[in-house]
Amino acid sequence: MRSQATSIDSYLADFPPETRARLEEVRALVREVVPEATETISYAIPTFDLHGRHLVHVAGFARHIGFYPTPTGMEEFAEVLAGYRTGKGSVQFPLSEPLPRDLIRRIVEFRVGEVRAGIQAAGRRKSPTPRS
Repeated sequence: MRSQATSIDSYLADFPPETRARLEEVRALVREVVPEATETISYAIPTFDLHGRHLVHVAGFARHIGFYPTPTGMEEFAEVLAGYRTGKGSVQFPLSEPLPRDLIRRIVEFRVGEVRAGIQAAGRRKSPTPRS
């Protein structure tokens, strides 16, 4: 069922305690790494943005937490993520296993670097010269 939540708190309220606790744990990790991140709901799931750009998304499921660090985040950590079920831009962390806190922290740090580099690169681009 697609969530109708309009905030991360309301999204979390729809889950059983175990799933909610894991989602809160991911939320706390993101906040530790990048306290200035803003929280929103995008694609009907909790999303953490930095300077208006998506860092990571997270979602709760019956047996796992879905973590969505974009395809580049997945590529960068492909070897470490090999033991998990993954997709192009997502990884599933089973509820039956401890949350890989250090890995999540490293992925979020990587994404922060990507977003900041993208902002710097955008600032260096020159406007096209107007044609006469």
